[in-house]
Amino acid sequence: MWLTEKFGLGVPLVGAPMANVSGGKLTAAISAAGGLGMLGAGSAVTADWIRTEGAIAAAGGKPWGIGLMAWSVTKRPEHLDAVLELKPDLVSLSFGNFAPYVRALQDAGITVATQAGTVADAREAVDAGVDVIVARGAEAGGHGRNAVGTLPLLQAILDLTDLPVLAGGGISGPRGLAAVLAAGAAGGWIGTAFLTCVEALTSEPVRERVIAADETDTVYGTVFDAASRAGWPDEFGGRALRNAYFDRWEGREQELKADDAGHADYVDGTKAADPARASIYAGQGVGALTDQPTAAEVVAGFATYRDYLRAALSDGSK
Repeated sequence: MWLTEKFGLGVPLVGAPMANVSGGKLTAAISAAGGLGMLGAGSAVTADWIRTEGAIAAAGGKPWGIGLMAWSVTKRPEHLDAVLELKPDLVSLSFGNFAPYVRALQDAGITVATQAGTVADAREAVDAGVDVIVARGAEAGGHGRNAVGTLPLLQAILDLTDLPVLAGGGISGPRGLAAVLAAGAAGGWIGTAFLTCVEALTSEPVRERVIAADETDTVYGTVFDAASRAGWPDEFGGRALRNAYFDRWEGREQELKADDAGHADYVDGTKAADPARASIYAGQGVGALTDQPTAAEVVAGFATYRDYLRAALSDGSK
């Protein structure tokens, strides 16, 4: 399939770029295990952070990538400059007007992906000339749209274009990976499954909260963006674990944007890694997380997708 052949992977899996989670160490570990790790370059990091963590990700000599937000690149062009210097194998550029940056990345020999939450998003990606589209369903953790579930979105985008399409959202293990591959995806875009890996940047209190969560504990909204004042466009909310802070401010997002005390409470909670006040972005597959594995163990688990595919395609399966 396209993903494994293009990058020489052992498993058709991309570790989704997650700010404050996927630094250079996790990115390198996913790639070393046979997937393709992605550095999560959040809007608040410096260009030097991208260079430093990118060097760690690249040190193993395996294919790797970086995820950027288009709205942030507009404000922080030095992020794109750092990426062009590093020349990773794959760059994901999403959430905002990404079209002006596609050609520069491709001219540098970089494969360009964008995340689409609707068919309209996918059409824009095709028109912009990207190399691969990520069908990011509403089940996914982190930022994006809450419009369409992963499977209906994947099928619609596959019908729209001949470009390779990766599937993201709710793929918590090999059964899910087998399902999207059987539907025609070129691979899985996996984030939440790596949240508690030993190589992740995730703090210990957050790890414990994630492990304790079940599949019903996530919520979608813009409360945490209003609190952080990072600059996320309102059209892209985020899926995270519900907590007391979210419940306090849900429905009052515009008020929160101007509430300095609410902002300070969120910032303090983030610094303290307080699960009751900090944003913990995770998808609906979070209930599958029960421990703190290595990235290699997670990738090895996904590699058993072949068993489920064979069983589903076997005449004797039940």
